[in-house]
Amino acid sequence: MRGWSKRAQEGMTLIEVLVALLILSVGLLGAAAFQLNALKYTDSSRTTSQASFIAYDMMDRIRANSGADYTVAPPAAGNLNVARDQDLYDFTSNIVSFLGSTATGSVTLNQRVYTITITWDDSRAANTANARRSFVLTSRASVDPVATP
Repeated sequence: MRGWSKRAQEGMTLIEVLVALLILSVGLLGAAAFQLNALKYTDSSRTTSQASFIAYDMMDRIRANSGADYTVAPPAAGNLNVARDQDLYDFTSNIVSFLGSTATGSVTLNQRVYTITITWDDSRAANTANARRSFVLTSRASVDPVATP
C-alpha cells in the first residue's frame, strides 16, 4: 500500500465546495423571496390602515357637522365657506393621494346609519391584475330620539 493513502485527508474537494455553494445559494434565494413577500404584504397593510384613518376622519367630520347632507357628490374644488363641501373635497383628495388615482370613496345614509366605503387597487398583494380591496365603516351619527311613555 502506498504511504499517501494512509494519511488523513487535508482540505476539501471541488465537489464538496460546489455542493456547499449550491446549498448556500438556495438558502439566500429563499430568504430574498421571503423578504419580497414581507414587503408586499406590509404595503397592503399600510394601505388598509390608511383607508381606515381616512374613513374614521370622515365619520368624525360627519358627526361634527351632523345637520349637513354628506351623501351628495363631492365638489371638484374645496370651499372653506361650506364645511360639508370642504369635508367631501378633503375626503376624496385624501383617498387619491394616499391610495392611488384609481381609488374611490363614497358616503351613504340609510335610516340614520352612515356607511363609508373606500375601494382601492390591491393587485400587488393579491398577485392578480385588477384586485380591488374595500374598507367599509358603518356608524350611527345621530342619537335616537328619547321616547316618553
